[in-house]
Amino acid sequence: MLFEKYPDNPFQVQISFHKLIENLEEIALSNVDYRANYAKALLKEVEAVPEFRTGITDLTMIETHKELIRYLMSDLFPTALTKNEIKAVTIPFHNITFNYSERLQHILDNAGTKFDMTIRDFDHDQFYIMSCCMILNGYYGYKLDFSKPFFYDIPDEAHVMRYYRILYNADFIEIFPTEKSLQLTSEDVELLIDNFHDVALWKSKFPEHSWIMRGFGIMTLYDATTESAVSNLKTKLLTKPDGDFSMIESFESIFRSIFHISDLRIGFTALNMTENKFVISSFDKKIHSFILGNASECDCSDLTCNEYFKELIDQKKYFTVSDVKKFALESGEAEFAAHLLEQNIRSAIFAPVIKNEKLLGIVEVVSSRNKELNSINANKMDIVMPYLTDTIDRYYSEVQNKVDALIQNEYTTIHSSVYWKFREEALAHIGDTKDTVLHEIVFSEVFPLYGQIDIKGSSDMRNTTTKQDIIIQVNLLSAIFEAILNEKKLPLFEQKVFELNDFAANIDTQLNADTEQLVLDYIKAEVNPILKQYKSENEKTNELIASYFSKLDPTSGMIYDSRRRFDTTLSIINKKMAAILDKKQAEAQSFYPHYYERFKTDGVEHNLYIGNSITNQPEFDKLYLFNLRLWQLQVMCDMENQYHALKDTLPYQMEVTSLLLVFNNPITIRFRMDEKRFDVDGSYNARYEVVKKRIDKAHIKGTDERITQKDTITIVYSQHAEELEYRRYIRFLQHKGLLGPNIESFEIEDLQGVSGLKGLRVSVLFSKPEDAKVYTYQELLDEIRN
Repeated sequence: MLFEKYPDNPFQVQISFHKLIENLEEIALSNVDYRANYAKALLKEVEAVPEFRTGITDLTMIETHKELIRYLMSDLFPTALTKNEIKAVTIPFHNITFNYSERLQHILDNAGTKFDMTIRDFDHDQFYIMSCCMILNGYYGYKLDFSKPFFYDIPDEAHVMRYYRILYNADFIEIFPTEKSLQLTSEDVELLIDNFHDVALWKSKFPEHSWIMRGFGIMTLYDATTESAVSNLKTKLLTKPDGDFSMIESFESIFRSIFHISDLRIGFTALNMTENKFVISSFDKKIHSFILGNASECDCSDLTCNEYFKELIDQKKYFTVSDVKKFALESGEAEFAAHLLEQNIRSAIFAPVIKNEKLLGIVEVVSSRNKELNSINANKMDIVMPYLTDTIDRYYSEVQNKVDALIQNEYTTIHSSVYWKFREEALAHIGDTKDTVLHEIVFSEVFPLYGQIDIKGSSDMRNTTTKQDIIIQVNLLSAIFEAILNEKKLPLFEQKVFELNDFAANIDTQLNADTEQLVLDYIKAEVNPILKQYKSENEKTNELIASYFSKLDPTSGMIYDSRRRFDTTLSIINKKMAAILDKKQAEAQSFYPHYYERFKTDGVEHNLYIGNSITNQPEFDKLYLFNLRLWQLQVMCDMENQYHALKDTLPYQMEVTSLLLVFNNPITIRFRMDEKRFDVDGSYNARYEVVKKRIDKAHIKGTDERITQKDTITIVYSQHAEELEYRRYIRFLQHKGLLGPNIESFEIEDLQGVSGLKGLRVSVLFSKPEDAKVYTYQELLDEIRN
């Protein structure tokens, strides 16, 4: 390999054999005849090529005189070792190598003509700085330890990557300055020592081609494939799997290098100890399981070779199958062997992953050839299993942390704003040597805010979709039994037609709470068993029956089309509204930290609590409460806008209504340990909860009109000061083009235990959702002043 990969370097390279020639001249003067004669003959040949002594700059001369160079190097490259040693003449760090030993030449021949032998992870900047370090050591006499492991990655004849460590011998190299070189001071060297990666600095002290490197180096390689592969493995294990990266996929090339098997494949089967099942890995879904094949799970007891795996687990040993076909004959495990053969597996190693006496899963190493994997090379797994075990254990811990975080986020109400209080109590409990009971978490003097965006008439729509599905199913069955009755005049079939028609008439008139269950029980017990057994001579009747069963929901056993559209629509609305609320809420926390929770029902409800006791912040100011109320009203406008843009795309047409409840007096909330949620505390504060539960179905006093209507926001309050406050917010948002010009004011009918409530209702102006901007309370004040 004779080319200069990095032409801009600090050296003028002159390949010279002058030290070898000088040594030959000494031998020629010795008294040992055979050595002296050999040296004299070789010197005579060398005299014809004076560049061997003065320095070769034209690399074509190396190829021209390669035989003479081989004779000149005979003492350094002894013939007896040429098939064993992996050596070549080189210029350190350059792509200039020649005079290969037979073993190195054989390695390069197997790599193929397209292979380019370059140092791994070695770029131009490193090359330049390393060359400069050679000058500091070789000419200035410093003893800088700049060496690090260098590797060539060379594929073998089976295309398995092998890793060779490079060792340089620079005893035959001399370094000289030129007129372009700069004389360095100790201060210069100290500066360089402290700035290894500043290539511009190094180039300023060592200009290009300002030094002469004369001589040659010797490069010795040794096969460090296993050590390097393990190092690469450790690096890979630190990389976290993501959507586009599979842990096992990146490992296969590493394992192939360790085992020297080109077709080697890696798999992993996890174990669910709770259910005693083999399952797909939870931390990387892309990992294939050869034990499971195409299945997603199987009971451990169902595995035909369960006894072998039980031994593997109990004794913590590897289970090896060197010949799958032979294993099937000798062990009687024909089913498991066939399962492996279907996946083109002829030999395999199964290694248990055990951490703290707990089995995490099984690493699978397989080959498509017999005998390639066996009980002898299975011992190589000892090298990698400790790293795999620790990593897989870490991955499972990360998955568990995500699960815990998801559960906390989706199923509990420990919001970040109050986490400090729970943590404070938990730390106090953990540090307490006495087995004390956890104290209740209470926050007093907090101001509540409540809002909801609700599906209008959702209960009626749900009943309607239920009725539609039941009638469709009953009519389908009635048509089927009438067809059967035409074929066979049996009283039983006539009775079924009568009962089904009677169901249809009653459902069309009135749908009771238990109607759905009654019809389902009747169909499952009285109708479906007959249809499953009945085989008609009329193909159309059979097609009617098959079509009926194909339309049933597999979970409920009922026609579920209308309800599915309703449920899907409700889910889309809830998900969209909750996402908007969550995103806006994250921004609102920057105003002043406060507690937030939301619930998905037939719509989305949210509670906010703000006050000094929740945040444990400096003195609370009501300015933050007013700001949060204005923010809440704007967010309701945005949610209405987003729904307006969404509703035409929904599979089931619905309308939503929006409501805010204003409560001006501070309350106390307590975390209910049994329910894992916050609730109001005390009888006085309970009035707030009563109003929340009953207000959305309330009517305007003296009318049958609901206080909530589509395309509007209703604000419920009880005090005149609250009305004035919200009229200011409404005027501001009218000015900003978010709310309509008209404001309705009304009294609300008395609710059970609650009277004297009033309401404001204002229409929403619809615009593109992306145009929406949330204004602060300060902007409101500035607008009023202006």
